Amino acid sequence: MTAEQSILIPQEFPCAFCAYIRGERPYTFLWKDADSSVMVTREQRGIPHLLVVPNRHVATILDVTAQEASQLAIAVRRSARAIERAYRSVGIAVWQNNGMAAGQAIAHVHFHVAGTLPGGGTEWGNVSELALPDTDKIAERLRPFFTEESAA
Repeated sequence: MTAEQSILIPQEFPCAFCAYIRGERPYTFLWKDADSSVMVTREQRGIPHLLVVPNRHVATILDVTAQEASQLAIAVRRSARAIERAYRSVGIAVWQNNGMAAGQAIAHVHFHVAGTLPGGGTEWGNVSELALPDTDKIAERLRPFFTEESAA
């Protein structure tokens, strides 16, 4: 927390997301470029559930640059479109938490993008972790629908 910010962020060192992005720990990536990544979370709270993160370590949304914010928004939209097309989801939830009081568990800004469950909503309780081969299958199903944005 800086003197200008009142948000208390979780203290986790080293950052798990940074380790995944650097390839130090295994994780399923749907997409990755120089600035941002879309990962298939092992804790599926929707059908399916993705995480959109900047590749640069940034603790909260307050700290992202305008360029990063733009790239993250585009990746969130592309993720939502891929979920709708691949899973024919009747709803898509997008959320992002800043600070422990808001439920932030990892001090690296990230957006959750999840198709809703059959009865609606997403799972907020405990969920079991999927194995990497299972998250890889989700990425394979989504990848054909995760297309570049058109200029229009």
